[in-house]
Amino acid sequence: QVQLVESGGGLVQAGGSLRLSCAASGGTFSTYVVAWFRQAPGKEREFVSAIRWSGTTTMYADSVKGRFTISRDNAKNTMFLQMSSLRPEDTAVYSCAASRGPVLYSGSSRYQYWGQGTQVTVSS
Repeated sequence: QVQLVESGGGLVQAGGSLRLSCAASGGTFSTYVVAWFRQAPGKEREFVSAIRWSGTTTMYADSVKGRFTISRDNAKNTMFLQMSSLRPEDTAVYSCAASRGPVLYSGSSRYQYWGQGTQVTVSS
């Protein structure tokens, strides 16, 4: 069974940076797509970014383009989200998700596996 475990969340001031990690296990990920979603209090879950486990294809939400960078380390079965120029509106629980691929989707229903999430809080 695929398991995803996030880490790296925390409290940061506006304009600062954080790097989130998502460690994956329990599967053969070569064809998978992995993604980050976030959910702020009282709001719906929102797509952030996605990447194919193999290759360089990525996708970003407009709200994070130019500020966030998704990447992965295949040898360590770990995905990352480097977040820069953080804003208070980026405050949310960030969750990683995986689908069997190969298409990159922004809809959460396309992802079969989910981590528990990590809190990111950006103070103004």
